[in-house]
Amino acid sequence: MDGLQGPQIEALQQLQSILGPHDTEFVVSVLESVSWDVQKATDLLFDNETTKVIAPTQATPMEQLELDDNEDSSPTIRHSHRDQGGPRSNWNFLWSLLTVPLHLVSGVLRFVFSVLRIPIPSLPFMTTNSYHSHRHTSPDSRSITQRWVQQLEEETGACSSKRSMANVVTTGFEAGPSTTRRHTYPPAASDDNQKILPDFFDGTYEEVLDICQREGRIACVVLVSAEHDDDADFKRSTLTDTAFVKILLDNDFIVWGGDIRDKTAWDASQKLQATTYPFVAFLALQPRRHGAPSGAAPVVTILSRHQGRSAATASVLVDHLNTQLLPRVTPFLVRFKTMLQDRDRDRRIREEQDRAFREAARRDREAIEMRVRQEKEEEERVRKHAEDVKRKQEDLARQKHQAGIRMEWRKFMRNRLLSPEARGLRLAVKLPGNGRVVRSFPPSATLTALYAFADSHLIPSNSRPEDDPSQAPEGVVRHAWWGFTLASAYPRREFRWKANASLTETGLRDGEQIVMELITGRESANGQISDDEYESESD
Repeated sequence: MDGLQGPQIEALQQLQSILGPHDTEFVVSVLESVSWDVQKATDLLFDNETTKVIAPTQATPMEQLELDDNEDSSPTIRHSHRDQGGPRSNWNFLWSLLTVPLHLVSGVLRFVFSVLRIPIPSLPFMTTNSYHSHRHTSPDSRSITQRWVQQLEEETGACSSKRSMANVVTTGFEAGPSTTRRHTYPPAASDDNQKILPDFFDGTYEEVLDICQREGRIACVVLVSAEHDDDADFKRSTLTDTAFVKILLDNDFIVWGGDIRDKTAWDASQKLQATTYPFVAFLALQPRRHGAPSGAAPVVTILSRHQGRSAATASVLVDHLNTQLLPRVTPFLVRFKTMLQDRDRDRRIREEQDRAFREAARRDREAIEMRVRQEKEEEERVRKHAEDVKRKQEDLARQKHQAGIRMEWRKFMRNRLLSPEARGLRLAVKLPGNGRVVRSFPPSATLTALYAFADSHLIPSNSRPEDDPSQAPEGVVRHAWWGFTLASAYPRREFRWKANASLTETGLRDGEQIVMELITGRESANGQISDDEYESESD
């Protein structure tokens, strides 16, 4: 020991804190074989085949944390050395032979203690195998932390505050408004002797820093070493102390911890520069110091570190929190949380304003769309109405035109088809309305003459026969279409027009009473009356 230098003494102390009570000469020989590299010495002793860098580097989060100037602490920075080789395989074989009996005894004792539910004592040979197995498990930080908390409950016989709160809910006690932020202690307990542990966060150390950054909460980091003699006493007295747990709960601390045998806790110990265990550190968001420019964003700062059993007792920690740490950091955190609340309120107001704006824009858009739709519907209605009016006007004009042409044809047929009255069949035709005409037709007369006679009485009375056209009017030849039919009065017999049919062939008798019946309801799609049933008579 007298010939060791400062870094070598530091490496020796660090390895001894991990291994627990061991022969100093043996530890020195191991360190000398690996050029005083604690990482390689640890891997060599515990047969870890994968080399892991444990010394802090420039890229580690430790470089982003500041140490509170108000705390009287001067942490020692560990140094890593280059690998210069060593008889690693020989030491692995030797250590394996030495630890085989210890592994067997440790396994039997742990099994017996677990069956009897007796807290497992912190002895070196009881945890050597555990260290070896933990170092080879998957790096799932959440499951590692949960396993450590479970082991902590088994060793101390205490229950975490989270589980205790769950028991309160199931047994009917008042649980409070939240299960994550409790402000009373004990939160419950059907058994007054039940010890309560802090509510350990089961995420990663980096997530703890992120929560401190985002929510302005104070973090309490607890690091232990099962190889240390004071480990069991610290867990049973400090971590279950009523006043200590109460102050953590009442002030909404986020508590995180682990055993440095696990990689996650070991990495955190390097970032926090822990040298002695048990180790407790408090971190929180604080303004930047050391000449930082005004307006610089606050940074997560190490507020205090408590190393060793004497510095990490419950009374010391509670007194430190009540008289120093909380009075010093609470005002800034209150302002920071108020700022977060104001920011959150402003964000909600903006969201509500944006939502109201979008809702108003939606209503305006729907109103515009409805107005446009109504205008289109009105335009369509006006257009259809105009088309209907135009079509009716065109139909009326066409009907008038057709009626004019038909009247001209009627006059033309009166002049051409009506022969002078002669003795023969005397027929009486009852016209629409109350009119009645009588005429005698020669026996050779056809139905066309009878129809032309009846049709001529539809010509206005002011139209003189001498004014009838001598030539066929221009337009569609409509002489095959009469627009009426002739039938006997009683019993009714219809005499449908047929080209070149004589009166005697139709069964008409002298003195027959004939009724002229106008044909209605036979208009086609183009507004004209169909004459498909009539044939043209060529004469």
